[in-house]
Amino acid sequence: MSRTGPSPDPAASGAAAHFRALEALYASAPINALFRSRLEIPGEGQSVIRFEVDKALHHAAGAAHGTIYFKMLDDAAFYAANSLVTDRFLLTTGFNLHFTKPVRSGPVEARGRWISGKRRVFVAEASLVDAEGDEIGRGTGTFMRSHIALSGLPGYRPQD
Repeated sequence: MSRTGPSPDPAASGAAAHFRALEALYASAPINALFRSRLEIPGEGQSVIRFEVDKALHHAAGAAHGTIYFKMLDDAAFYAANSLVTDRFLLTTGFNLHFTKPVRSGPVEARGRWISGKRRVFVAEASLVDAEGDEIGRGTGTFMRSHIALSGLPGYRPQD
């Protein structure tokens, strides 16, 4: 019997299982019950978080509060970096944030991208993009390996 397609790459399927487990970990975090958001890890060193801004996230002047900018940028950069680490949970050690445009409502994407580091310290960046395709915020973070095993976290569920 002949094969009609390429053989599955075991490393690729292991990476995909890790990505799905990180997505489950994100969904399981109690803080994320406060936000209508969903994480997707499309590939190594990348992440996308989709969420909605509405009045519940506004400051007194009627636009999204900076806490939502920080949370989503930090999470997107973090998961982009942690997609490269299969054994340990990373911790944010620093984060720089730039607000470029206010947003009042609608869908927003936080797009994370790993920049450097593969041993102890990782650097990743993220940008927030509104429904019009405009960048509304940007951030860069540093993340360090912790002593917390991913396999010991109840939300991290690799699927075989």
